[in-house]
Amino acid sequence: MPGRKKCRRVGYVPKTRYFKPRGVSLNYLEEININIEELEAVRLKDYQGLDQEESARLMGVSRQTFQRILTSAHNKIADALLNGKALYIGGGNYCLGNGYCRRERRFLAPREICSIEKREKEQD
Repeated sequence: MPGRKKCRRVGYVPKTRYFKPRGVSLNYLEEININIEELEAVRLKDYQGLDQEESARLMGVSRQTFQRILTSAHNKIADALLNGKALYIGGGNYCLGNGYCRRERRFLAPREICSIEKREKEQD
């Protein structure tokens, strides 16, 4: 059974939660969910133009994991745009880059990792 997903560091959480085709009520649209960490991968790689290695480092994941997150985000965005679906932005396993951990509901000290990640590292 797969373990619990590790928190990914993100530097931006959008205020807007939905994007949808204009003129169509949200009630009539199929909805696709893009996690906050998937949006962060798109922001770092596509919007800010960082390379994958730097983007992965900023998110606290391996380059391979970053690629999987980015590919998933691209697929969801393409599906929403090409098939006229609503895109809901929210959810996921992330900690804000300013040190706020959603799982522990507190601010972390500089360079501190959340206790969940600490326990996982100790078990490895």
